[in-house]
Amino acid sequence: MYYYKVAIVASPLDLLSYHSHQELQKGSVVSVVLNNKERTAVVINEVEKPPFETLEIASLKDEYFSAKQLQLANFISSYYICSLGDALSLQRAFQKAPLKSTNISSEALTSKIELSKRQEEALAFAKQHPVSLLFGDTGSGKTEIYMEFFHQLLREGKKAIFLMPEISLTPQMSKRLEEHFGEHFVMWHSKLTPLQKKKALQKIDDGTAKIIAGARSCLFLPVEDLGLIVVDEEHDESYKSASRPRYNARDLAIYMGHLYGAHVLLGSATPSLTSYVKFPHIRLKGGHIAAKREFVFLRESEGVSESILRELKERVEKKEQSILFVPTRANFKHLLCASCGHTFTCAFCSVGMSLHLKHNALKCHYCNFTQAIPKSCPECSGDELVSSRVGTAEALKVVQEYIPEAKVEQFDRDAITTAKKLREALERFNNREIDILVGTQMLSKGHDYHDVTFAAILGMDNLLSQGDYRAREKALSLLIQVAGRSGRAKDAKVLVQSFNEEFFRPYLENYEAFLEEEKFFREELYPPFKKLCRVLFAHKKEQKAHEEMRQMEDALRRFGDVEIVGAKKCAIERVAGKYRFEILLRADKSTALIKAVRSCKTKLAEVDMDPLDFV
Repeated sequence: MYYYKVAIVASPLDLLSYHSHQELQKGSVVSVVLNNKERTAVVINEVEKPPFETLEIASLKDEYFSAKQLQLANFISSYYICSLGDALSLQRAFQKAPLKSTNISSEALTSKIELSKRQEEALAFAKQHPVSLLFGDTGSGKTEIYMEFFHQLLREGKKAIFLMPEISLTPQMSKRLEEHFGEHFVMWHSKLTPLQKKKALQKIDDGTAKIIAGARSCLFLPVEDLGLIVVDEEHDESYKSASRPRYNARDLAIYMGHLYGAHVLLGSATPSLTSYVKFPHIRLKGGHIAAKREFVFLRESEGVSESILRELKERVEKKEQSILFVPTRANFKHLLCASCGHTFTCAFCSVGMSLHLKHNALKCHYCNFTQAIPKSCPECSGDELVSSRVGTAEALKVVQEYIPEAKVEQFDRDAITTAKKLREALERFNNREIDILVGTQMLSKGHDYHDVTFAAILGMDNLLSQGDYRAREKALSLLIQVAGRSGRAKDAKVLVQSFNEEFFRPYLENYEAFLEEEKFFREELYPPFKKLCRVLFAHKKEQKAHEEMRQMEDALRRFGDVEIVGAKKCAIERVAGKYRFEILLRADKSTALIKAVRSCKTKLAEVDMDPLDFV
């Protein structure tokens, strides 16, 4: 009889003991029975017969986790303070069938890319360093450098992973990769159909796929002979998972580079301060086309103003294209009563409901609770209900009413719900079937708009005033990224609705100067100079969540090398019917935080190492 410790996949439980009549290899995927249900588990190690009765492993599956995959899972479990089962749930196992040897066509090995001297220097720089940052302006040719690096890897018999932010899975990039690498390229992300996923996995399993591109989940596909991981738009927050385990794909890519002996290349026009400080970088300035952007600041409150509408109308008359950035989805962010000030909040979350006139509904963007738009105020019975903070749907309506002849489309998560819709919207825009795109942050996500000569950007002051130590970085980065979608082929004008021109203006063409200044503000307080950890507590009973927070806070006080920055209600006190509390911790080293949190962690505590979200 053999006895094993196994990790139940996607479970917060510790390792459990089971027995088997056959000898099993470490990393084998098996089925076990837990609480009368069959569960998938992974064999972690063989152990002596325990002093209690064990259940038998039900069956052995035809897949396994490699030694490197187990090492990665152990790192995720240790650093992000989660169970090994949760860490393993991120990864896909190898098939036991032996990989085929797939010959690469000479066409795929032959590069048709011609790099400039500066691009060649950047590629050489990337190859000299295990981890490097390609700090390149929008349109400076970062993608060409990635492509040439991929070609060189293929000639060496190596494979590459190309990470992009979730919304940035552009059909344009997919098309370019397919043109260059044919059947040796696969795209992987959550919006693929089951059949598309099956075909992609088949190409990965049989070794055909050499370049695997996609969202953060493609980092966990079973890939051997890994030579390079590219993290494009490395500053993007969507690399950070919002659910357990709360990992950051950019940071895991760096760890995987060390684990697999692969190069890691981070790329961005507005890199995060953390990457700028921690890794060697090479600067690429300017674009291939000498188009100019004129920035004009409008000192006015948020909304689609007359001056913006006039500019949009002028571009339509000239048969030129425009983009209008709005920071919020729906019609308006909040609905309130003009008589008594009552705000319509979610029944399960302590946030205002967003107004969706198209569906005649108020919707919570946190838990998706939806209700019909009320006709009167439940507090005072008043019928004068007003809205605040314009959203994409309302902005679209305002533009259509002012310029009825314009072809205007909405470009946000409400309108673009599938990869097909994204591809078709971009094709219509690049085929000039759309005059104006009205959208949220999706507009900034690396899409290539050829003929945009005007961009209007709303809501920068709201971003700048957020209670977040990265508020300045996020606002400036977003402004530059959205503005970068214009002026790709022709001169462009960018209108920025903000009362803070004195902050934004000096850095629009000099993001390096901002990063150098930001280093001074963050020193001794925030990342990358300090490590942060946020511990969340949520329960339907407010007192229970509060008690657990206080219990853990008291236990943490004995760790002198960890500072308790605060312990309080979350900014959004209730989400999905659960009351929320948090503890924010700060230390010089992550090891100090991990030791303290592991020692004091209570049952309700959910750990967020290196947090990016503070609501």
